[in-house]
Amino acid sequence: MTSFDHDHLKKVVNIPNPLYQSLQGRYFVGQTEHVLFGKGRNAWGGLVNPEGSDVDLFVNAFTITNHSDQPFEAEIWFNPVVPGKPQVSNNVTPANTALCPLPEPEVKIEYAECVKGFPKKGIMAFRRIVQPQSTLVSDEDGKFIFPPGGSFIIFLVSPDHHDMIQAEVAFGWFEKSKFD
Repeated sequence: MTSFDHDHLKKVVNIPNPLYQSLQGRYFVGQTEHVLFGKGRNAWGGLVNPEGSDVDLFVNAFTITNHSDQPFEAEIWFNPVVPGKPQVSNNVTPANTALCPLPEPEVKIEYAECVKGFPKKGIMAFRRIVQPQSTLVSDEDGKFIFPPGGSFIIFLVSPDHHDMIQAEVAFGWFEKSKFD
């Protein structure tokens, strides 16, 4: 019979990547302000990785909340040139608030409302329908990766009816230094 030696046991723990990134101070969450669109005008919200940021952006999750009684279409774009004058959201925080000092993201959440036209250049990767009075949730597990100068944009398309729609877009992402 063999004796069991507790002193030679090794503990192995598997944790989800978002938790690991949060523990490292590299996971952030945030959302746009409420945006209005309709009557032929569109809106958008997105993650923008500035030129010279020295980080890669990993999109982990996004949500689109529709506060109206009408469905609308959301187009997901990679690296487009978007219409309108973008605003930067202040509704951003590190997911790990136990760190001191709190880390600050390089990536910005930008948005615009009531814009004319559609994105140019870039790639419209896919579309989603956002149902009335609901939130569409998409977990991407960090598989969409954007270098400095890249962006992940959710473009909200004005439906044919004449009512204005109120919505917001939220994101979870992590950043990894190009020097790690």
